[in-house]
Amino acid sequence: MEATEKDILRGGQFLVKETNCEDVFTPEDFSEEQKMMKDAVMEFNDREIIPNKPRFEAKDYALTEECMRKAGDLGFLGVAVPEEYGGLGMGFVSTLLTCDYISSGTGSFSTAFGAHTGIGTMPITLYGTEAQKQKYVPKLASGEWFGAYCLTEPGAGSDANSGKTTAELSADGKSYKINGQKMWISNAGFCSVMIVFARIEDDKNITGFIVENDSANGITMGEEEHKLGIRASSTRQVFFNDTIVPIENMLAGRGEGFKIAMNALNVGRIKLAGACLDSQRRILSIAVNYANERKQFKTPISDFGAIKVKLAEMATSAYAGESATYRAAKNIEDRIALRQAAGNTHQEAELKGVEEYAIECSILKVAVSEDVQNCADEGIQIFGGMGFSEETPMEAAWRDARIARIYEGTNEINRMLSVGMLVKKAMKGHVDLLTPATEVANELMGIPSFETPDYSELFSEEKAMIGRLKKVFLMVAGAAVQKFGPELEEHQQLLIAAADILIEIYMAESAILRTEKNAKRFGEKEQAVQIAMSKLYLYNAVSVVEGKGKESIISFAEGDEQRMMLMGLKRFTKYTNYPDIVDLRNEIAEKVKAENKYCF
Repeated sequence: MEATEKDILRGGQFLVKETNCEDVFTPEDFSEEQKMMKDAVMEFNDREIIPNKPRFEAKDYALTEECMRKAGDLGFLGVAVPEEYGGLGMGFVSTLLTCDYISSGTGSFSTAFGAHTGIGTMPITLYGTEAQKQKYVPKLASGEWFGAYCLTEPGAGSDANSGKTTAELSADGKSYKINGQKMWISNAGFCSVMIVFARIEDDKNITGFIVENDSANGITMGEEEHKLGIRASSTRQVFFNDTIVPIENMLAGRGEGFKIAMNALNVGRIKLAGACLDSQRRILSIAVNYANERKQFKTPISDFGAIKVKLAEMATSAYAGESATYRAAKNIEDRIALRQAAGNTHQEAELKGVEEYAIECSILKVAVSEDVQNCADEGIQIFGGMGFSEETPMEAAWRDARIARIYEGTNEINRMLSVGMLVKKAMKGHVDLLTPATEVANELMGIPSFETPDYSELFSEEKAMIGRLKKVFLMVAGAAVQKFGPELEEHQQLLIAAADILIEIYMAESAILRTEKNAKRFGEKEQAVQIAMSKLYLYNAVSVVEGKGKESIISFAEGDEQRMMLMGLKRFTKYTNYPDIVDLRNEIAEKVKAENKYCF
């Protein structure tokens, strides 16, 4: 059945509209084609990447390039590229799935793959002229050429539009001369073509250019950077000295570079979340394997409660991350299809489809990158002293995970963006925050109901709790917007606390909706452990919302208003029946122990 605009929630609307579990996409909904793709990608990872882990850790850059060529031969670099430019033309979910399962062998290959298929190729696919696409995209899709993306400069990181690289039009008007320095450029060591951002004259915004990598054209590279993790990912500085670029290699229009950069980052963010998922599954599988074999006091350490907590929490965050990432990916895919059906070109549909869910992309980037770091950290702890040794895979996983919180926009920037974009959507009338925020404010003034609700149905209390957590966000954000108006963006600590509430709502709701959908399909008994994980995730989320809500309220409200809001916070985060957290964790851990791997 084709989705219609009415069925698909717009970006950010999850906060103010109820989502039916039937309307979310889950990994259990993969088509046969997607399952085959997943198997092919996993097989590639197991054959080419995992056995070569020591070589990647020893900074074997040539191996990264060789594996990229092999991925190109198998079509993995062209999954998202339309068929007319030599790609497979698959949908957004398949693109994400490829990114997910190809990325867990090592962060070095994952970074090369993500930089090439995302920010290296996609700007040309989505912003290029027909001539540019015909010339460059087939070579990038096949792996004959590799792409890099030159945005960051020594003085321009998060503030991407402040770059000093210049582009000067030639006297005959046929070319631009580029001068400047870029840093932290992934794939620089073996790329054939670069997306370079530079400023023309005193333009407010930067402009994008497609630049072929030719040392005879004033392009020089710094040495390979020596990094904490992703060691075999080629990362260099790139210097442009009177580099001549033909005028027809401008990407989109003059001054459009900032827009290209921001939209490329939206896609990069959800794909980065995808790239962290299988790493979590793999880390948990290796950890439980070790915990089942390692004996202390004549007992496998996996039998100890202290270890069970870790296994349960690792599995739960991986499950929630999967649930939320694939939910958003399908929303994007449906929105793209809707726009194409309405007559948009592939380029317009894809751009607008992803842009619509920029809030969710930022949420996922933050949540999953932090979860994979925690997962690797606990993995080291389960291994004990051995976890700190290079002999075991945990320390490399921990080092590789660390970059995920920095690139594609730092997590601090993404937190502030998620709330900022939501407020902007509300101002434009795309998400009605005002009506529900006013209702919550009125509810705070009213007398609470003392009736005991009927929570006999599966997840009835949990879904009611999610509804109340949304009220917490609306209460805090509504009052903050009223108080600070456009100055809200200057209150960064408040924005970050509000973002944490928003993130937990989306992640917890996604896990619950996935499990509810599957419990209806496969039966509650078959989904017993998934039910336990969903309840555990929500319980943890409520604690975060409680803490961040309190921090927010006392930072800007005082007197009666503060007292009223704190009472509301208490009311909105109170369970009628608290779940037995120890039981839930034990149930999850026992399942993972018995299967000896992440098995959901």
